[in-house]
Amino acid sequence: MTASAALETTSARARRPFEPGTRLWDETGLITFSLTAGSAFLLQTMEPSISAVVDEHSTFRTDPMGRALRSIASVMMWIYGGEEALVEADRLRTMHASLNTTDAHGVRHKALASGPWAWVLHTGTFAFAENAKYFARNPLSPAEKEAVYREMAQLMRNFSVAPKEISASYAEFETFFADMVANQLQATGTARDYLRVIRSVAPPKQLPRIFAPLWRRAVAPVGRMQYFVTVGTTPEVAREKLGLTWSESDERRLRALGWVIARTVPLLPERVRYFPIAYEARRLERDRARLRKMIDFRPI
Repeated sequence: MTASAALETTSARARRPFEPGTRLWDETGLITFSLTAGSAFLLQTMEPSISAVVDEHSTFRTDPMGRALRSIASVMMWIYGGEEALVEADRLRTMHASLNTTDAHGVRHKALASGPWAWVLHTGTFAFAENAKYFARNPLSPAEKEAVYREMAQLMRNFSVAPKEISASYAEFETFFADMVANQLQATGTARDYLRVIRSVAPPKQLPRIFAPLWRRAVAPVGRMQYFVTVGTTPEVAREKLGLTWSESDERRLRALGWVIARTVPLLPERVRYFPIAYEARRLERDRARLRKMIDFRPI
């Protein structure tokens, strides 16, 4: 290997924060991100090791709102946190290092086992493409999928995913993903519980019990929509394993919903259409660009 090739290989494996101009920077922070985050988490809970660990350690049943908010905030840090994005990745690895369990069959599961650890981010790659397919004006082209995958591969390196778990191209990823869904994922109790939880979201722990009935009535439409979108954006093979039905009429309704969302969200003010961390990061970058412009044009 030549010196330049070695340098390129080392650089390709390096951890580095995301910057403006990347596809993940432009789109991960949109509020529509949460629409396909549900199918990503469902696919995660169908992986046996992730299911076993989540079943024992996650608070998604007892504190679904808190768990969702913490997860979204963490994902925003991955993309918009600058150098702190790498700190957040290390924090999560440290936190998951002790999240191990033994299932009812005596099989030991580790949260940081290379396959399950990578699968969490692989489901994000799938969810990103599904989001564009249903909730953007245009689905990703083959070239765009490849570009997004290169960014996702960088995210996996930031999370110290083992190189053997990172496909060389989006086409290879698709083959791997289809095989994983068909031959490795299972209809776990954790996945079924997750579907039940998102359909009827429990009140936050901080909410006085007297307001619980009002909460349930207020969020019922949101829960139904999240369940509907989660089922609709989950691969058909995974749906069949879970015994979920999805008709042609359901597909038309989902595409109609997506058509409306794709044309409505871009009209919202930036502060509204982006999650708070993403909005503030984007605003800060614009401030830095203006400062750079003033510095460049200063009298000398």
